[in-house]
Amino acid sequence: MLTVAWLSGCSGIQSAIDPAGEEATHVATLFWVMTCGGALIWAGTVAVLLYAVRRRTLYSEPAASRLIFWAGAVFPAITLILLLGYALWLMPSLRPLAQPGAPTLRIEVTGRQYWWRVIYRQPGTPPVVSANEIRLPVGERVEFTLKSDDVIHSFWIPALGGKMDMIPGRENRLSLRATKPGTFRGPCTEFCGTSHALMAFSAVAMEPAEFRQWLAGQHVPSAGATGTGARLFIRHGCGACHAVAGTEATGMLGPDLSHLGSRETLGAGILPNSQDNIARFIAEPDVIKPGVQMPGFDMLPPDDIEAIASWLKGLK
Repeated sequence: MLTVAWLSGCSGIQSAIDPAGEEATHVATLFWVMTCGGALIWAGTVAVLLYAVRRRTLYSEPAASRLIFWAGAVFPAITLILLLGYALWLMPSLRPLAQPGAPTLRIEVTGRQYWWRVIYRQPGTPPVVSANEIRLPVGERVEFTLKSDDVIHSFWIPALGGKMDMIPGRENRLSLRATKPGTFRGPCTEFCGTSHALMAFSAVAMEPAEFRQWLAGQHVPSAGATGTGARLFIRHGCGACHAVAGTEATGMLGPDLSHLGSRETLGAGILPNSQDNIARFIAEPDVIKPGVQMPGFDMLPPDDIEAIASWLKGLK
């Protein structure tokens, strides 16, 4: 039973040894090779120990010295040198760079306490701004530009590749290629404050044609961007912090809420994206995510909160 529970952790949306990306495959291979090498050294050590316990024959000093030299020094040293050599040989493929001048998709991700600003940039087209969700085409290399506006965060999609820190005042680059479609989880892996454990995002790998259709749709304001919910959103000051394409809301302090209804999660990966959860987050964000900068709006009439939540959920 314990073995089944242990093995269940080897797969899923946040497993580094159930790869869905080219770089993650190399990481998983390195893990298994290192594990096998370590197991080989351990097995050899245990075998010598058991042999020494069972065999009572005394060895001469030269024979004992040879055993210690070959089994205790040469064998582990050769094994570790081979493992190190393999790791160094594999290292360039763990951090591949996009080809200079190639018309690749670039996704700019900025870590904030406690959410992610996401901007899609392609040559010849306006940028697309989103938040707390990343979509990328399967089989195509994507370059990530990683930044932070406050403290150190760390960007990691275990199923797609290795992690990289996001450091204030510095721009780091990471290149990933997804090899199969699916939805994966990316946590922040550098302690960044009270709600560090509540800061994640969804990474959705899509077929290239489907991805391009989705990205083209992000350039167009959602149908229904205007209406009662939009007027209440502006009237109660939400547009001072949040932007919604096609409305007067152009705030940059909080996540961009354009097309919010099409995202899979809410609150940076912590809640399913439903109208009830949107209404709850509007009323008590500090309860759901302690330390968040957004104030609670529980003083608003319940009907207004529901109208805004319904409108936001409808922004597909």
